Amino acid sequence: MDYLEALNKRYSVKKFNAEKTVSADALFHILEAARLSASSLGLQPYKILIVESPEMKEKLIPAFYNPSQISTCSHLIAIVSKNDIESQYIGDYFSNISQTREVPLESLNPFKQSISNHIERLSKEEVMTWADKQCYIVLGNLMFAAALENVDTCPMEGFKQEKIDEILGLDVGIEKVAVTLAIGYRSEEDEFQNFKKVRKPTEKLFKFI
Repeated sequence: MDYLEALNKRYSVKKFNAEKTVSADALFHILEAARLSASSLGLQPYKILIVESPEMKEKLIPAFYNPSQISTCSHLIAIVSKNDIESQYIGDYFSNISQTREVPLESLNPFKQSISNHIERLSKEEVMTWADKQCYIVLGNLMFAAALENVDTCPMEGFKQEKIDEILGLDVGIEKVAVTLAIGYRSEEDEFQNFKKVRKPTEKLFKFI
């Protein structure tokens, strides 16, 4: 599908067809787009949980202010951001670079020290804000990839933070759910699919300088 056609077709689904499941191939491609997402400093300060079991989706319903998407989606993707960037995390990142690019770990020390110094200058609140921003880059790529796979989505921030973290078994001292994305296929009963897409006109959105 042409990507502009896919983006025009995309909308935030209010009710999915609970009888339709996203195929393993389509899901792999969507998640691979998340894995390949850009992130500041390449650190990827997040992990991604994919909720597919009906039992877990049912448990999560009370954590959302609008449960219709959770109760009908094929999968729920939760992007979990880190609260802190520990020295061990940075060390593991550079070990991965060394192995992937087949370069001596010692040759990366200047870059490693530069990142460490930068992170150390940030307050915990600044690190958390920065990590959350990286999660939204992932969210955008997930939505775009899903649209190209002809899979429908609904991004959701409307959840009870403590409740969703507890249900997913997160250690809230080190991580939290930043944002979620329900994926599946739109229900014929969802009237929102028939509404015209409303966006700023080109002349009000873009300014060439």
